[in-house]
Amino acid sequence: MISAQQLTKNYGQTELFKDATFTVHKGERVGLVGRNGSGKTTLFRLIMGEESADEGAVVVPRGYRIGQISQQLDFREETVLEEACLGLPETERDEVWRAEKILTGLGFSESDFERRIDTFSGGYQMRLVLAKVLAFSPDLLLLDEPTNFLDIVSIRWLEAFLSSWSGEILVISHDRTFMDNVITHVMGIHRGSLKKIRGRTKNYYEQVAIEEVVHERQRVNLEKKRKQTERFIERFRAKARHASLAQSRKKALHKMEKKEKLASIQTLSFSFPCAEIPAKTIIQTDGLGFSYNHERPFLIEGLEFSVDKGDKVCVIGKNGQGKTTLIKLLAGDLREVCGSVKRHPRCVIACYEQAHTADLNPERTIEEELLSVADIGVAQRVRTVAGGMMFSGDLIHKRISVLSGGEKCRVMLGKLLIASHNLLLLDEPTQHLDIESCDAIIDAVQQFEGAAIIVTHDERFLYNVATKLIVFQHDHVRVFPGTYEEFLEQVGWDDEAAEINVKKKKRSAPQKSEAREDKQKRAAFIAEKSKALQASAKKVKCIEDEINRLEGEMDQCNSDMADAVAKQKSDSIQTLSKRIHALKKQLEGVYEKWTRVHDDIGYGTK
Repeated sequence: MISAQQLTKNYGQTELFKDATFTVHKGERVGLVGRNGSGKTTLFRLIMGEESADEGAVVVPRGYRIGQISQQLDFREETVLEEACLGLPETERDEVWRAEKILTGLGFSESDFERRIDTFSGGYQMRLVLAKVLAFSPDLLLLDEPTNFLDIVSIRWLEAFLSSWSGEILVISHDRTFMDNVITHVMGIHRGSLKKIRGRTKNYYEQVAIEEVVHERQRVNLEKKRKQTERFIERFRAKARHASLAQSRKKALHKMEKKEKLASIQTLSFSFPCAEIPAKTIIQTDGLGFSYNHERPFLIEGLEFSVDKGDKVCVIGKNGQGKTTLIKLLAGDLREVCGSVKRHPRCVIACYEQAHTADLNPERTIEEELLSVADIGVAQRVRTVAGGMMFSGDLIHKRISVLSGGEKCRVMLGKLLIASHNLLLLDEPTQHLDIESCDAIIDAVQQFEGAAIIVTHDERFLYNVATKLIVFQHDHVRVFPGTYEEFLEQVGWDDEAAEINVKKKKRSAPQKSEAREDKQKRAAFIAEKSKALQASAKKVKCIEDEINRLEGEMDQCNSDMADAVAKQKSDSIQTLSKRIHALKKQLEGVYEKWTRVHDDIGYGTK
């Protein structure tokens, strides 16, 4: 196991985390979550010793080995076996049999050992990276976005492999379903603090959301209590009979807890504007076929489908089988070899491709890039879109050249929102974004009134969005008229049955619309607390009205007593004296009740 003790790390004026303390125990598989820029990759560098903490330390037991798989696939040798042997400790480089055994266990055949690495798919290249790390015999695996560039079949294989891993794992991934199917615990970096809990990402996000609601409620109620206590002191300190009570409240005020208001956190927030279209069917294909060299076998052949308003069609399959090519054909960027693509005359297409981030002008600002696709006179619309893409205020003036991969993706997404469309063509829209932003895109596509065709390997996206599928499998493409869950039940990925030496873990589908469900739970929680606080507030008002009534009667009795003494009315003096004494008793009781109710308001939400 490894542990961290009171880690603090700053970059200039930005504090990533402070006093972060955690332990990864034997056999735990921990998902590390947090917004882009929160310090997840930095924490990995601290664990690897590639960077130093400003305060605190990472404690690694003697002989404990850490293997890391980074986001980029970087190979130094030409053949598979030569590259795998690089993972062996230097003193064991001649034990080639160990590398061969690991490669075989990961699905490589003996004939693959001498093949060039660049002839393998991204999925098998990732397995080669794993082979190198496993040859090192690590106790802890650090995985930073391991699903980047992997197809859906490779991602499912990796899930099964990691689920059977006997050592410890720390994994960063924007793919929430992948993470949930692998991990035993979640560790999150949020507002500069670090929290680790057992369970799935949903458990973590629910707990954080509730804690923030509770914090803010307590802060507001404590502030109200401070102001009410200050008013009490101001009101009664000049009255001799209440001076000691006012002094007691003054001491309590100095000891009273203070809570800072939580700073707002920018979140991706948008919806795709939909252009009107009178027809039901927006686009359809008839015997669509395509090949880059115009010779058989075709990459796409005999494909027929139609897309109606409201359809959300997900395109799935292994890498290199033609998914992005299909998007280009539908967008009109490529011309079909045979068959046809028919678009309604009022079909307005918005196309998003990861590769198009290279087309952004590095010399432009974000605002200038968004204005490049906008009509004249829509500057306010551009600023609204930029704000929804988390580029508010002066951030809109940042140059494209200094943006991260995730920020460039948000600019590309923002360009689609300037005008209205009725057909979205999205190629891997969740790549390079954090979990919160992925959830925002899922919600936006779900709520889009037009049609969408999406290439994705993200199973959370598939479970939540797909109403039908276009499946690339067994070297041909076909349409499946159902959800992704129905596809897995009725068809499935045949490749999984042939995998070697991997015990398949039973996978659970993510609950649909978890992001919306979380919001509903938070709203219900707030409503419940608000109801309780409103009831307490009514009690306070009733008590203060009672205090005002009794004090008014007390003032009148004191005035009547002064007249009775002046006129020497002994009967009136005796009656008024008893009444004043009774009023004092009543007021003391009401003051105590006032204090108890305020205590309930201040601390009852814990």
